[in-house]
Amino acid sequence: MAEEAILEPDLPIIDPHHHLWDLRPLVAAFPQPRHPFIETLTHSAYYAFDQLLADARGGHNVIGTVFMECGAFYRAGADAAMKPVGEVEFVNGIAAQGASGLYGNFRPCTAIIGHADLTLGDGVIPVLEALVQAGNGRFRGVRHQAAWDADPELLGPAFHIPPQVYLSDQFRKGFRHLGELDLTFDAWLLEPQLGDLLDLARAFPDQPICLDHCGSPLGTASYHGKLHERFDIWRENIHAIAQCPNVTIKLGGLAMAFCGLPEQGPMAGLSSETLAAMWQPYIETCIEAFGTDRAMFESNYPVDKWGASYNTLWNTFKRLAHGASDIEKRALFAGTAAKFYGIEDLLS
Repeated sequence: MAEEAILEPDLPIIDPHHHLWDLRPLVAAFPQPRHPFIETLTHSAYYAFDQLLADARGGHNVIGTVFMECGAFYRAGADAAMKPVGEVEFVNGIAAQGASGLYGNFRPCTAIIGHADLTLGDGVIPVLEALVQAGNGRFRGVRHQAAWDADPELLGPAFHIPPQVYLSDQFRKGFRHLGELDLTFDAWLLEPQLGDLLDLARAFPDQPICLDHCGSPLGTASYHGKLHERFDIWRENIHAIAQCPNVTIKLGGLAMAFCGLPEQGPMAGLSSETLAAMWQPYIETCIEAFGTDRAMFESNYPVDKWGASYNTLWNTFKRLAHGASDIEKRALFAGTAAKFYGIEDLLS
């Protein structure tokens, strides 16, 4: 399918959620037949600076990005708690490469979100300190994923997270140290788990939290065909979470295979008009609940490559924001991300 013409090519974009990884050894190790999520990664198992640069230069005005932890390039030989420091060290090198100016005004990985096992409780403090040091001024926060479901077919064998992580006392002992170091928190969990995030946000009202991927509605495995049936449950939880002023939301992630929006892939070849119509109820609900000053569009690349090319993805978002004012668009596409992750200098 031919690439679409770029809509609003001058609109500045900060992509607040992408990964960099080499998953080829991991993907090769999974036996056939592979789980659908693992199968999606076979088409994007290698995504490094060159791939990100090509996508960012594809026609949209992507001026900077935020790297999101993904378990890549961990330190070999380190204690388990310290292994994630290697990922931040690697990404900081990519950020320095972009900051050289050799690639124009594009600033990749201006903010870095790493992983720390917050269930270590007070034991996470030296890990957080090491992550901050490794980021060389770019480290902004932590994501500790909590995606879990009783249906093992939904996420597959790549995920081994126990249920109700965000509700555990030990997790919260570690979580409270984020505020002490002025760090943000990115939350990824699934639609049936949104009550866990609501409880966490209420318990820590001063901790900045970003809910990833519109709260991840589900449309595969035992949830197949149930998106419409569960929409009101999802919407009620989104509005409840939005009542917590410390929570911001990322508008994206809907092209992940779990969501079934679309069911086919990879890079399904659907137009931005088709995707916009498919995603409109979710995106509009999130913006209505959170407002444009607490919502940001995200690529979630290369995971969302399952459903759309990078250019088509951002065209879709621009169609969904068509009725917004110029001020609102600046917030949704760059300003909210810049504020939340402390990278306002990108917009100066």
